[in-house]
Amino acid sequence: MTRFIYLLIIATLLPLSAIANDDDSYFSLYLVRHAEKQVGKDPQLTACGKLRAKQLATLLAPINIEAIYSTAYQRTMNTAAPTAKQKALPIKHYLPSSLTQLALQLKTLKETALIVGHSNTTTALLALLTNNDALNKPLAESDYQKLYQLQFFNDHVYITEFKQPLVCAKELNQIAITL
Repeated sequence: MTRFIYLLIIATLLPLSAIANDDDSYFSLYLVRHAEKQVGKDPQLTACGKLRAKQLATLLAPINIEAIYSTAYQRTMNTAAPTAKQKALPIKHYLPSSLTQLALQLKTLKETALIVGHSNTTTALLALLTNNDALNKPLAESDYQKLYQLQFFNDHVYITEFKQPLVCAKELNQIAITL
């Protein structure tokens, strides 16, 4: 069943790529908040967070990721690490205070990329990339499941919001894949 969920998500991640295979005007950006973190200053990921980071790499495996961006915090770097390892790509750092410059850079480079951020920077970057301030609503502290796909095709941007199927129940110390 879990394999079916991955295949369903992966099939949905690729819709425009079939249309625009070699088109210079087509690229995708994948925005995600870091996975579940421990408590403390610049914390590591929890066991669930590590599993979510691996799940993200699995979901993005068939995608031709050309670049990976992350803030320099351990939780974001550790979320990006499995995808970076899988794709044999370095993780490029960006400053959370320089999102306008990052958005301009991403649009100019037109590379398919993964960008790992925080509860407030992920949606702020989403708003900047789409020119839609209504999307700039910080994620809830407990929200780690959202994955945003932005597909740029000619002068249009198509936004798809995915929900990673991994759910962690802290009180039961369990990890489950949900439909």
